[in-house]
Amino acid sequence: MQSHAEAVSTEALPAEFEQKLAALLPQDTLIRDLPRRLALSGDASFYRMTPRLVVRVNDLDELCQLLILAAEFEVAVTFRAAGTSLCGQAVTDSVLVVLGENWRGAQILQNGEKIRLQPGVIGAQANRLLAPLGRKIGPDPASIDSCKIGGIAANNASGMCCGVKQNSYHTLSDMTLVLADGTVLNTADENSIRAFERHHHRLLDGLSALRQQVLQSPLLADRIRHKYRLKNTTGYGINALLDFEQPLDILKHLMIGSEGTLGFIADITYHTVANEGYRASGLFIFNHIEPCCELVSRLRDTPVAAVELMDARALRSVADKPAMPQGMSALHEQAAGLLIEVTGDTPQALEQHLRQVSQVINPDSSLLLASVPFSQDEDRNQALWAIRKGTFPAVGAVRPAGTTVIIEDVAFPLEQLARGVAALHQLFVEHGYDEAIIFGHALEGNLHFVFTQAFNSEAEVARYDRFMQALSRLVTGTFDGSLKAEHGTGRNMAPFVRMEWGDEAYALMEQIKMLFDPKGILNPGVILNTDEHAHLRHLKPIPAVDAELDKCIECGFCEPVCPSKDLTLTPRQRIALWRQMQGGEFTSQQDQQLRQAYAYQGIDTCAATGLCAQRCPVGINTGDFIRRLRQQSAQKPWLAGQAAGHFAATASIARFALGSVNVGRRILGEAGTSRLFRGLKKLSGGTVPTYYSAWPVPSAQHKLKESAVVTRTEKVVYFPSCTNRIFAADTKATDQRSLSEVLASVLEKGGYQLLTPDTVSELCCGTPWDSKGYPHFAREKGEQSLTALAALAAEQDLPILVDASPCALQLKSFRSDPRFADLKLYETAEFLHQFVLPRLDITPQAEPVMLHITCSSRRMHNEQALLRLTQACADKVIVPDDIQCCGFAGDKGFYTPELNASALKTLAEQVPQHCSQGVSNSRSCEIGLRQHSGIAYQSVAYLLDKVSTAKDRSAT
Repeated sequence: MQSHAEAVSTEALPAEFEQKLAALLPQDTLIRDLPRRLALSGDASFYRMTPRLVVRVNDLDELCQLLILAAEFEVAVTFRAAGTSLCGQAVTDSVLVVLGENWRGAQILQNGEKIRLQPGVIGAQANRLLAPLGRKIGPDPASIDSCKIGGIAANNASGMCCGVKQNSYHTLSDMTLVLADGTVLNTADENSIRAFERHHHRLLDGLSALRQQVLQSPLLADRIRHKYRLKNTTGYGINALLDFEQPLDILKHLMIGSEGTLGFIADITYHTVANEGYRASGLFIFNHIEPCCELVSRLRDTPVAAVELMDARALRSVADKPAMPQGMSALHEQAAGLLIEVTGDTPQALEQHLRQVSQVINPDSSLLLASVPFSQDEDRNQALWAIRKGTFPAVGAVRPAGTTVIIEDVAFPLEQLARGVAALHQLFVEHGYDEAIIFGHALEGNLHFVFTQAFNSEAEVARYDRFMQALSRLVTGTFDGSLKAEHGTGRNMAPFVRMEWGDEAYALMEQIKMLFDPKGILNPGVILNTDEHAHLRHLKPIPAVDAELDKCIECGFCEPVCPSKDLTLTPRQRIALWRQMQGGEFTSQQDQQLRQAYAYQGIDTCAATGLCAQRCPVGINTGDFIRRLRQQSAQKPWLAGQAAGHFAATASIARFALGSVNVGRRILGEAGTSRLFRGLKKLSGGTVPTYYSAWPVPSAQHKLKESAVVTRTEKVVYFPSCTNRIFAADTKATDQRSLSEVLASVLEKGGYQLLTPDTVSELCCGTPWDSKGYPHFAREKGEQSLTALAALAAEQDLPILVDASPCALQLKSFRSDPRFADLKLYETAEFLHQFVLPRLDITPQAEPVMLHITCSSRRMHNEQALLRLTQACADKVIVPDDIQCCGFAGDKGFYTPELNASALKTLAEQVPQHCSQGVSNSRSCEIGLRQHSGIAYQSVAYLLDKVSTAKDRSAT
């Protein structure tokens, strides 16, 4: 086995190559430091290789210059998009190319019939752009919320609904590609095509010759046609040699599924497919796999959109999910289930399709053990599909520490699906994988199986090898199926491509590789590999480091929502780097370098908002781990305790400091104040915050006025957050009232009177201490606040309104405490939408409104309340794309402003003309939003008060 020390070997690249590259590309695009190279050394697979150089390319020109040099010096290059690949396609010990921020362009064409996408666009983002037009891209991998178009195309990823006919191969229109020698070809541009034909006629002639070679070999041609009756991504897509006559068409279709070994896909234009707006789902569990699979064969001729198979073990692994029928934990071994989705472009079409499908299912009703009938209820159906998607992480979450999760996907002829499942079960028994589960896209005979594997001993590696050898013989020999149906070949199956395809087809693939990449510099060892043990090389060590982090399978699903993803590290990278720091073999100098880097990249720039936990298949909150690290290094606990024990005085000091800054700003101006703060920050070693124009001014201390409403007045306990007590309204906003005044006004219209504890000036939810590594003080302050609020609410069982979403989230976390379990806690938007909005008459404003949905709202699942409340108040509401968290993170916007800037870098360009107002529900977030949008952001309560009047309730 290879040691970790060998895996991080830094054998130098050719010095002249690095020198010339440094002269051509910006220095900040060349990543040489060990910490970041280690953070990028793995992907979602169980392989790890440390790149000697990482290049973050910003545009096509930079990529071409890199490839020209790589070809000159014969330096291997590997491309990575999101790194969600499961088979090791995106790891290398040479040069790793990652996408900069300028590869996220998208252009809708022909009213949505086509869409042109750059490789950095996340699949789900493309579908959001197309949704208003009733269209979507064909590929629908389970990782579509995280994986990027570059990876979807390069792996020919498919998914639950797209089958074979709607994958990238079959929905491809055009692409811009870059070959190994740096040549660019745009297949939609006649001038580009003519130039390519002049300079690369040998490549095109070679593809024509290969096509003739296939046509002149009837056995090979039949073999190819037979193999592509099934889903198949093993090796190169040599069906292109039969499907197309023109070499240019063959070329661009060979690029699909080539895993970065033939070239780089700089953009791709898809033919989109219909996204039928009406859908119903149902779950049907049968007493045996045989009738279950027979039903799949009959369903193939009905208008079903998706049929997902789950074996008994898979169903038992998610038996505790709310939407599951009772008794699934005791399901016998031979049972199996089908999750079925039916769609229609109209309600009538859906009903007709449901009748057709039900007529096929009903004859098998006597074999049903349980079912969840078809329904159009969106929430319930999302819960059903969460069950299917939860099978993979269910295994990952309970695996022993130090093991990894293996997921592979094969395809059997549909008529042999039941036999295939039984054969896989037998294989698991023979090799001791008792926890293995099977699920998959039944209509295509495509089965995924998941099991846990340790690679920490020669015996375990040998066991895995025996299993892979047996699996390959079973799938290719007994069933003549596909070893890889939709995940791409990768390192894990590269040694078995010849076994599946035979010598003649394999030689054809070798010729294709030679035509495209004669020097073999593009992702060597992936797809084609003569090393029969390649699947056992570079195995990723997973040392046990933390009870929570040990569950991480490094899938990367967390990354799109992380505010630091374009600045330093993502949650996956924080975990991966920490694992290597704890389990690696480094010199003392390297260890010191890693720890110094992690202090900033891993700890200081983590917003610790917990959004990653919502995307994580096993629910890991990396922010909790980072807070524990902050606790270990927390300094000045006495000062933190004094601030907690004398909070009213602390708030007064903060107001005084803000007032002093405001005076200084009037005297020195913006530029002078900024220079002063930069100097103070440098002198103080970073303890003085960064100043910028959106800095808040201090609030005046307001007492709530008694409500003017005399009749039908209800009461609500009000907890004004410390940020709203300390910071005044944004100076750029039209309405300069305090939030407490605004809430009193709008709630008065709804017939409510606000009550606040007499001790409110001493109260705080505890978030500032929690985020800085002082959980003891955080709990003290939270309990103190809830005790005061509970005392005021208890007598009349009143609801409690918290005017900032982060504070509401923090206080709701105390519900496990019996003293506070029954409190009715509401965040502002949640309370206003549920109880106040129905009592108001609204005249929506015509001016568009920018809406920021805070990460705390998302974590409380209140985002829809905030969105619907805002939509009720304005004709046009813009929720910026690709901004999940603002990165201000309490006071990080003051001390680590680059995090806030990175998270919101696309905000200003999304503000439409004639928009001067933004709304949210967190005052600290609103500071950063104002700074990076140029418009004032305020609580949604301001907007509601502006557009509302009290309904006439005298009649009732």
